[in-house]
Amino acid sequence: QVHLVESGGGLVQPGGSLRLSCAASGTIFSRITMGWYRQAPGKERELVAVITSGRSTNYAESYVESVKGRFTISRDNAKSTVYLQMNSLKPEDTAVYYCNAQTRLIIGYDVWGQGSQVTVSS
Repeated sequence: QVHLVESGGGLVQPGGSLRLSCAASGTIFSRITMGWYRQAPGKERELVAVITSGRSTNYAESYVESVKGRFTISRDNAKSTVYLQMNSLKPEDTAVYYCNAQTRLIIGYDVWGQGSQVTVSS
């Protein structure tokens, strides 16, 4: 079934950039709405960004207010990969980031990546 493998996390200085990748196995990727969540220490997991399924000309993206203008979610259906480009990173962005595949409409439950640590610190 669907399996998500994340990469791209790490340590970056404030104002820097990171690009997270989430590669999905399986042939149903193009049909799946994908998202990125994050969970900071002592805080609940929050939705960061989401991109819908469908044709490439009909994707819809949304973001949590705190990352608007700084983060960009995108997908490459040919590579079965979703990305999160993070620019102008702030210490407040420090969290474990989780890739999410909204597969519940297909197989009855969502699939999650293992999590990627993003640390923004000087």
